[in-house]
Amino acid sequence: MTGDGSARTYRVSHRTTYQYSAMMTDGYSVGCLVPRPTEWQVVHEATVRLIPAASEWDSYLDAFGNFINQFGLHEPHREMVIDAMSVVEVRSRPTPIDDTPWEQVAEIAADARDELALDVGWFRSPSALVDVPSLAAAFREITDVVFTPGRPIVEAVSGLCHAIHAGFEFDAGFSTVSTPLDEVLAARRGVCQDFAHLAIGCLRLLGLPARYVSGYIETLPPPGKERLVGADASHAWVSVWTPHAGWVDFDPTNGHLPVNDHVTVAWGRDYADVTPVRGVMIGPKTKQDLDVSVDVARV
Repeated sequence: MTGDGSARTYRVSHRTTYQYSAMMTDGYSVGCLVPRPTEWQVVHEATVRLIPAASEWDSYLDAFGNFINQFGLHEPHREMVIDAMSVVEVRSRPTPIDDTPWEQVAEIAADARDELALDVGWFRSPSALVDVPSLAAAFREITDVVFTPGRPIVEAVSGLCHAIHAGFEFDAGFSTVSTPLDEVLAARRGVCQDFAHLAIGCLRLLGLPARYVSGYIETLPPPGKERLVGADASHAWVSVWTPHAGWVDFDPTNGHLPVNDHVTVAWGRDYADVTPVRGVMIGPKTKQDLDVSVDVARV
């Protein structure tokens, strides 16, 4: 499938600041902050800086092909800033076409061999934050309504995203990265990370390959209001493999398919594979303050 040629270019700034009430003596961090090139995305520029400057630094591609920065800060510090900036061109994606019944897609994925098995195998089984067996009954309540016999795969997954969008309330203050999915299901509310995990759980229950995608989405201010710099946030959605359209992205938080307003950073089995920043600091027991500022601006 080919796009219509329209494209948008974004400048993305993602600044993570750690402040400590006592002096830290050492630390190690891993960052998954660099957007990856895809069929619909060109990365024109990407830099990651550490303040104070890192004592050691390494970069590599992980098992999913995501670009990872790993760094150590081996000097006393009470503040550490990880500043990531990128310029990304996102081309418009067409509406995906694949009329394969969802049951047949699950059968093809289950029987996959060679390169296809490597491509889809990671994303069919339970993962750290999406425990399919324990939540099977709750997932089934959602999938039974949407995944009717013989329904085409793209139409069925679109229906799932619309069902999550309509049936769950976005609540930025409800959950954190450690909130279990069963609490999200019980409260019928959460954030984009929760809704992506929910969709993935439903899809994997049916044997469909589904991966967690992290990145950013362009947000526009209400009419007449100024855009607030730094007020954006990271975003998450889901990608599903289909035989004819390949991997197709769906955004359950917003109830639509991404076109040219989503910037892809990384993908994995769930959030644990693509955490933007994680690490450990060495020093006395102390209070830590974390501030994350994200800005997505069209160039």
